[in-house]
Amino acid sequence: MNSIIEATSNNLSKSKVLLNQLTDSQLTDASISPYYSCVGSHIRHILDFYDCILKGLDADEVDLTARARDVRVEQDCEYASLNVDRVLSALQKLENAEKQVTVIDDLGAGKVALPYTVAALLAQANSHTIHHYAIISYILDRLNVEVTDASFGYNPTTPVKEKA
Repeated sequence: MNSIIEATSNNLSKSKVLLNQLTDSQLTDASISPYYSCVGSHIRHILDFYDCILKGLDADEVDLTARARDVRVEQDCEYASLNVDRVLSALQKLENAEKQVTVIDDLGAGKVALPYTVAALLAQANSHTIHHYAIISYILDRLNVEVTDASFGYNPTTPVKEKA
């Protein structure tokens, strides 16, 4: 259990490092094609995913479609950072990674209920976070904002290419 909590927490902590580097203007800049999303919307989406998990654990049913979508996270670096701290704190309190939960999600053909363990769900959340970090990296590159963490947005199994 500790390893999945540690890995997930370490990865999610990268959001805080990033938020401390950005201005609210950079967080909300949605000028980059082709999707015109902003860094803040991706941070909010990542936190929504974790909030669904944390909200559903007591009832043993996690509905990944029931997202809060707190728009203020998209607009305010300090507020977003506080929410990352809140989620990190809640993750540290999780005790049973092998606990069985039902996960509700819409995989494109309507909602389905699937059996998971908390550990499997956290592994999915971690991969989901990395995926959104990759999109954030793309946006920041186009905004000429340097990401100082060379591993940001890369899955640990991704082969590293040397920059020319």
